[in-house]
This record gives sequence, C-alpha cells and structure tokens, in this order.
Amino acid sequence: MAVTNQIDRPTVRTLPSGLTIIAEQMPVEAVNLNIYLNVGSFQETDAINGMAHFLEHMVFKGTSRLAAGEFERAIEERGAVTNAATSQDYTHYYITTAPKDFAALAPLQIDVVTNPRIPEDDFDREKMVVLEEIRRSHDSSSRRIYQHAIEVAFAKLPYRRSVLGPESVIEGVTAQQMRYFHATHYQPAAMTAVAVGNLPVEELIDIVADGFASQTGTIAAAEFVGKKSHPTPEPPFGRIVRRQHIDPSLQQARLIMVWRVPGLLNLSETYPLDILAAILSSGRTSRLVKELREERQLVNSISVSNMSNRVQGLFYLSAQLPSENIPQVERIITQHIAQLQNTLVTETEIARIRRQVANRYIFGTETPSDRADLYGYYQSVVGDLTPALNYPQQIQALDAKTIQLAARQYLSPTAYGVIAVKPE
Repeated sequence: MAVTNQIDRPTVRTLPSGLTIIAEQMPVEAVNLNIYLNVGSFQETDAINGMAHFLEHMVFKGTSRLAAGEFERAIEERGAVTNAATSQDYTHYYITTAPKDFAALAPLQIDVVTNPRIPEDDFDREKMVVLEEIRRSHDSSSRRIYQHAIEVAFAKLPYRRSVLGPESVIEGVTAQQMRYFHATHYQPAAMTAVAVGNLPVEELIDIVADGFASQTGTIAAAEFVGKKSHPTPEPPFGRIVRRQHIDPSLQQARLIMVWRVPGLLNLSETYPLDILAAILSSGRTSRLVKELREERQLVNSISVSNMSNRVQGLFYLSAQLPSENIPQVERIITQHIAQLQNTLVTETEIARIRRQVANRYIFGTETPSDRADLYGYYQSVVGDLTPALNYPQQIQALDAKTIQLAARQYLSPTAYGVIAVKPE
C-alpha cells in the first residue's frame, strides 16, 4: 500500500552559533515553538542525578528581564499554553500561541530557557517541591515496577537511573551546581528550536533567530563540549536474568520481560523491531493479545513496545495477570518469540501493521504542536530530520525475511530479563 507523504519537508537553518531552527508554515490558526535540548538524565553523573529535571522547574523562576511569574502571566493573558518535560535523552520546552501573538511571546520563552536567574531562595523552595514529586513517584505502582525493570535491563548505562533522581542526591545539590549545569548544557549548539504554524517560514525563522540573538552574552560562560562520544551499548542477555518483588498495593501481578536492542544511533535496526512489537500486541487480533487474553484468558492485559532510547533500546513486554499464571504465560511468550524466529510472518500481518503505522502517522501530525514535537525529537535525539518524515515509508519497505532476521538477532527465547511483581 503506497503512503502519501503528508508533510512537505520543513526548512532547516543552522545559525553560526550552532543553533538549529526548523520552521514550517501550516494552515492552522496556531503556532507552536518547541525548544529541544540535548540533555536529560543520561548526561548526568550519579552525583547530580535528577539535575536536568530540577532545572526544568527552575527555568520558570524568572530571568534578569522577567520577574518570577511574569512569563506565565503573559502566556495566560493571551490564551496561550506552555509546558516542559525532561526525559533521559532530552529536555524540551514549548508554547502554543495564536499567530498574532507569536512575535511577542516567543522571545519570552527563549529568555526563560536561556537565561534563568536560579536565585538561592527560589532554589531552596523549589527543591522541596521536587523532593515531594520524588516521594509521590514512590507511591505509584507503575513507576516502581518500571524502575525494577530498567534496573534489570541496564546493568551500567545511565538509563537504569530515575529521571527524577533519588531524594538523597537532590537534597544535596546546590544552586551553583545548577547554574554550571545550565551554562554547560543549555548552549545554542545543543538546541533545536522548532516553529510550526500559520506564519510564513522566513517570519518564523526571523522571530526565533532574533529572540536568541537578543540573549547573546546572557548565558553564563562555560565550555560547551559539543557532541560527546556515546557509551557502548550493553551486550544482549546471555541467559535468563530473573527478579521477583512483592508489592502489596497491587491487585494483580505484573510480568515484565525485556531484551536489549539497538537504539536510535542504529535507527535502521529499530524499524523491524517496531513491527515485531505490533505483531505481538497491537490490537485484538495480534498474536499475544489473541491467545493470552481473548482465547485463553490468562492475562487481563498485555502490551509490547520497542522503546528506542538514543544509545540503546529495550524490547519491553508487560502483562497484568493472576500470579499463578506467570509461569505459563512466560512459557507461551517465549514460544511466540521462537515462532517469529523460525517462521516468516504473514503478508496479512505485515499489511495490517503498515496500515496502522500510516494512519497513526497521519493522525499524529495534524497540529502544529504534533509536528514541532516530531521534528524536534528527531533532530535533537537522532541528529537528522529525515526519519521524522519517512517513517511510514521505512515500515513499508520491510519484508518478512528482514523481520525474521531481527527476531533472530535481538529476541532470544532463552536469554532475557524477567521481572515478576506479585501482590503477596
């Protein structure tokens, strides 16, 4: 099935400062500015784990030009929205405005991102907020289970750590450490600014470029080391690594199974794994959902995802089920993995996934914020905008043999991580 590319290639401009600007005019009465930075918890050391997320909070505490709360008031007065998020591989900040307000609000967003004051008193108060967020995360069974899983999945890579960081570390970090972290990592060469919406492309670029130019000299001096060499991915599991936990807050057990797979630095290797995840659990007719939930009723839910971090990904399976069903369900799952290695998937299955991918891609790029987020993510994490535009075509090009080879290379039925979390 041919897929029509729904996106005209946006304009990419790299400034002498190293800042990358991506712009696209889109006939929707809104403009989104999404600023992506190549820093998340992965770039932290153990001694400051959680700093990237903590800094995300402090960015909104005012600048030398904007008093605390002034940026948010300007956003609210114009009916715009703003938010931010921190992950392991990146941090991003975004606003969505009416086109007529973009020239006024974009420079304010750029100011708060590039020039936060990080005053001592606000730092101490916000530290209490972040510590409470960490404590609340401990109350979330899903977060606890995920943390158990990634600690098995990654023995050494920083992906095994929490984005929020531990309380003991956050309690000890200082405002001066944060200022240095910001000065080191929040440099133009580490940023991608994406503007998508109903203004001419050159106008979008000029507004963003002028907003950053007005900040020249305000970012504290620090050596920006640019793109560092990446750590080596961890080898595949050589055996079954098994962990069990008790969580009395659960009503039913959880079974998690993980395989170490290529990350976005080996992007072409991730595409067949995406298809394998969908064949196993996307929809009621997928293999695991059909057998384990619909026909045999051994699980209440089951899902599989190919989680593609920059350096290394995880093929991640999660099931909710009665504790007594865990051994049988694990055995059936490994049988399905073996079948994927030994027998070619059918053209009917591949066609179903191709349709799903094409439709989700179209539906997921309908708004300026959708597209700005897509462009910023790929340019920042992968270093190339092209995969944001041709993902459906990449999926279309895969055949059954390629999918089988990926299953053989990366998904062993006899070597993986498995985490069982039981109510008692």
